[in-house]
Amino acid sequence: MTSESFEEMLSGGHPNSLGRTIEVVDMVLANSTRLLDLYNCYFSADEIVRLRTSNAIKRISLENPEWLIPYIDKLISEISDINQPSAQWTLANLFQTLSVFMSNTQRNKAKNILQKNLETYTDWIVLNNTMETLSKWAKNDSILKEWLLPHLERLAHDSRKSVSGRAKKMKTALISS
Repeated sequence: MTSESFEEMLSGGHPNSLGRTIEVVDMVLANSTRLLDLYNCYFSADEIVRLRTSNAIKRISLENPEWLIPYIDKLISEISDINQPSAQWTLANLFQTLSVFMSNTQRNKAKNILQKNLETYTDWIVLNNTMETLSKWAKNDSILKEWLLPHLERLAHDSRKSVSGRAKKMKTALISS
């Protein structure tokens, strides 16, 4: 048992490495009451800690999505304000995973956040994950579909192949649905 805080465990090392993220995930999966400690790492002054927090929360959501139900409003109101690509691309993933648990109000707020991110962010991972979630939602939301198609058309001409390729694929799928 370590006496280190999650913030200490998630800090340091190369920004592109996971560091001790998996160790933190395993600790939370073994004791769900530690999820709040991990969530609070989103408010660290250290960008690397926030990046690894996003990664850890996403991993936990895939194992036990129901654990994050009490955090949906906080994700919408707090994490959406973090101006860091990793927080925003993780939000797109989390909103997709948690959408089955969301109220209509929560889902509308999440949709607005993702729409804003698609309009304003240039980070390729934010764009790809946001397109993915919005495209899935647009299959059952004609207003969102109408809004999304011009954005997919714009992104289909992005210089980055992963962005343009995904935008073209999503646009084709939406038009045929």
